[in-house]
Amino acid sequence: MSGQGQRLNVVPTVTVLGVIKARLVGATRGHALLKKKSDALTVQFRAILKKIVATKEAMGDIMKSSSFALTEAKYVAGENIKYTVIENVKTASLRVRSRTENVAGVKLPKFEYFTEAETKNELTGLARGGQQVQGCKIAYVKAIEVLVELASLQTSFLTLDEAIKTTNRRVNALESVVKPKLENTISYIKGELDELEREDFFRLKKIQAFKKREIEKQMKESKKFAEEQAAENLSLQKGISIDAANNMLSATHKDDDIIF
Repeated sequence: MSGQGQRLNVVPTVTVLGVIKARLVGATRGHALLKKKSDALTVQFRAILKKIVATKEAMGDIMKSSSFALTEAKYVAGENIKYTVIENVKTASLRVRSRTENVAGVKLPKFEYFTEAETKNELTGLARGGQQVQGCKIAYVKAIEVLVELASLQTSFLTLDEAIKTTNRRVNALESVVKPKLENTISYIKGELDELEREDFFRLKKIQAFKKREIEKQMKESKKFAEEQAAENLSLQKGISIDAANNMLSATHKDDDIIF
């Protein structure tokens, strides 16, 4: 049949037609929901992209000021200041933890920083350069905060990009493949059911015509049988042969040779 690949291979019955219609309704609802999901993800995607651009611009200025603060600290406190700092730092005071945020059914990873313990710096900059060392520390803390935020945004950006691609593929599949196949299948089943209905109507007409002929045939046979019975009765009454009785019953004109 034509269009076999554009429809489902099903038996054209009323039950199957109801099932396919229900599947078409579900596909239409799913297409609408996925379209809304794609729109929501696209809005979030653009918002994250704007934040990434703004964060990267801010990161350039912050990293520049941090490098300048480190240069100042080294100039004032000397090159050996890093060993003093390392001796005073046992554990990291600034830590990062992750969590997930649900956006339209997509789980986006989020990173956030928190301070766990203060760094001991009693001897740092005791001789000279204490103020510059503290300024360098503050500058690099801000740089780490911006880097954590940027990492969170970029991870969410990549996750959203993949989710949008997957959702759009599903939307296109429903719109271009699934729904047309179901619609073509419904049209095919309706056409086959209409054809079966026309065949049944033609069959009923043939049966009615056959019954009508049979009834007419039976009526003729009944009439013939009644005539034979009447001829037989007449032959018995008159004492003549059955053929003569039939001739008398079928005669429609008067015999001129017999005068009564």
